[in-house]
Amino acid sequence: MSHSSPVRVAVLGCGAFGRNHLRVWHQLAAADPALQLAALVEPDAARAAKLSAEFSIPAYPSVDALLAAQPILHAASVAVPTSHHAEVATALLDAGIDVLIEKPLASTLAEADHLIRLAALHGRILQPGHLERFNPAVQAVRPFLNHPMYFEAHRLSIFTPRSLDVDVVLDLMIHDLDIVCSFAASPVRTIHAVGLPILSSKVDIANVRVEFESGCVANFTASRVSTEQVRKLRFFQPHQYLSIDYARQDVFSIDVSSTSSSPVSAPLDGLHHPTPQFNLRKLPVQSNEPLRLELESFLHAVRTRTQPVVSGEDGRTALALALQILSAIREHHGRAGLNPLVPATAQ
Repeated sequence: MSHSSPVRVAVLGCGAFGRNHLRVWHQLAAADPALQLAALVEPDAARAAKLSAEFSIPAYPSVDALLAAQPILHAASVAVPTSHHAEVATALLDAGIDVLIEKPLASTLAEADHLIRLAALHGRILQPGHLERFNPAVQAVRPFLNHPMYFEAHRLSIFTPRSLDVDVVLDLMIHDLDIVCSFAASPVRTIHAVGLPILSSKVDIANVRVEFESGCVANFTASRVSTEQVRKLRFFQPHQYLSIDYARQDVFSIDVSSTSSSPVSAPLDGLHHPTPQFNLRKLPVQSNEPLRLELESFLHAVRTRTQPVVSGEDGRTALALALQILSAIREHHGRAGLNPLVPATAQ
């Protein structure tokens, strides 16, 4: 498919985040004559009617109704609840439609593997919606990666009733799991985790320590019952500390170098040691909306038939780690004698 070939896109699931997909696809189509926002799927009749009128596109109550109407479609954003990801994406892939699926890729590893195999079988694009990969702050940091050895991730959110079909690990923490896995580029060795339900029947707050085979260690904290919004990642690597604020799209670094200048007083061992020099700087970041960058990247993969920046395998890696963490949390609950949690999704 060339850049001049028309691409017709649908959005399935038009809740809080699906509505953003509609908005950005509409903006992209307004600037690209070869792109068209063609349809939406939303089971809530009132919401569907409102959005259909707002974006001047037909609305359907289900993926089956959409496909039964046989519209010309090339690609789709899937923003339905996680429990329906596999069902909806399977129908689209079988119909020959390229798919971007909001994170997590699926509810289980078996479902994720099925989608990856199906996309390969049909020669379709399958991209998990790991949005922070496209955050300009993350993109600004990548050229500076140099064997990172320690990460500290905090993702805190004020409670809302959205995404309560999954634990906070799959809802929020998975963003940071994906970024750290891509930065560390090493298999996981050990996991220690604790989590608690607070306002829902699922885990609402969790703290995790992951050690990778490379020796790199990462601490993750995620909460959806916080009084503030925090989305930050800090990490250390040889002679450098880097701090990412996802929300502000800021990156600060502290570089440590040495100079041959002698210290003011002689050290106890009588030897002269280099004096460390600290250089604090703010890295240049080209601010942009991550969702727009993500959809532009997906569209490029659709048109060029190339592997997306975030592959189905990347989505599976993040999902596998998230499910391992949930298993570790449940084991901790058992050891601590706490009330049993809602059973983990089967793997």
